Amino acid sequence: MIDTDSCPCGSELAYGDCCGPIVTGVRLAPTAEALMRSRYTAYAIGDMAHLKRSLDQRWQATFDEDGAREWSEKANWQGLSVLSTKAGGPGDEEGEVEFVASFEMDGEVQQLRERARFRKKGGEWRYLDGKVKSTKEPVVASGPKVGRNDPCPCGSGKKFKKCCG
Repeated sequence: MIDTDSCPCGSELAYGDCCGPIVTGVRLAPTAEALMRSRYTAYAIGDMAHLKRSLDQRWQATFDEDGAREWSEKANWQGLSVLSTKAGGPGDEEGEVEFVASFEMDGEVQQLRERARFRKKGGEWRYLDGKVKSTKEPVVASGPKVGRNDPCPCGSGKKFKKCCG
């Protein structure tokens, strides 16, 4: 059941005034961001038809509906943050939206950060592809750097370059 008071995309609008008409196909998304928000909402409410329909036509035949449904159902969708947009307005033919989708799965809070690309054909925005970005901090070594000719820190007695290097 959808909470009609608030849209899952986090816009603070009612579902019926925000993503609802786009998800159900009553109206087209006016911008790339609106389509991206509607796709997040479709994952949150389990609407596989909208996820497939909103893909670029070349990807529709390979859409993994079972995999998308499984992710949609297993995740507890917790929120969406739009970080940036590039083009993607009503008068544009292409656009990018960088976002973070937060969800909990198997007791672990996770985030998907993506820079998604959209293309408009015949007045209709479609999801083209996206690049997932890491939301985790890079691992930085905390100890001193080991040189090639230094003894290997594993304790083998060999030089680092001949052992673990």
